Amino acid sequence: MSTHLSYVKIIDPNKEPDAPLSMHPQKFALWLFIVSVVMIFAALTSAYIVRQAEGDWLVFNMPSIFWFNTLVVALSSVSMHFAYIYAKKDNQNKLKFATAITAVLGFAFIYGQVKGWGDLVDQGVYFVGNPAGSFMYVLTGLHLVHLLSGIIFVIVLLAFVFYNKVNSNKMLNMEMCSTYWHFLSGLWIYLFLFLLLNN
Repeated sequence: MSTHLSYVKIIDPNKEPDAPLSMHPQKFALWLFIVSVVMIFAALTSAYIVRQAEGDWLVFNMPSIFWFNTLVVALSSVSMHFAYIYAKKDNQNKLKFATAITAVLGFAFIYGQVKGWGDLVDQGVYFVGNPAGSFMYVLTGLHLVHLLSGIIFVIVLLAFVFYNKVNSNKMLNMEMCSTYWHFLSGLWIYLFLFLLLNN
């Protein structure tokens, strides 16, 4: 005679149900935006290669200050990473410093970008004329527009930091800003290497 054992799961009515795995709506929107930006730059760099293959392509020197910009944007990504770490550790003084440094480096990048365009003009490379110059201005200019939005995000984050609205229990703004800034840094490094290798 076999014995059949039945197991009954006891449900505690006072226990809250497990939260489903999901992404915060604002984070989801940010990632959708990032994907759309990636698609735009992928289309532009693809068009660059196709147009370059057709000939009549102006060859010019990459502005040397773009090397400086690449270093600046890499350092800004490092400072943003430290800001994230300090937020997780509730180290408010270092968080303020690292976030402020990120903003300063962002403005330094803008200066370098404008200086780089001046160097292009000195070489006789203009937005209108040869498609090589047009692509250079469009790619770097479009990135600068997104970087400006990133700097605004960092400044808003800095204001939240000074009002003690960013800490280990309130990381949403920090996580979103950090994600976007790292993306912009990586995007510039990609563009710089692409233009350097395909000029």
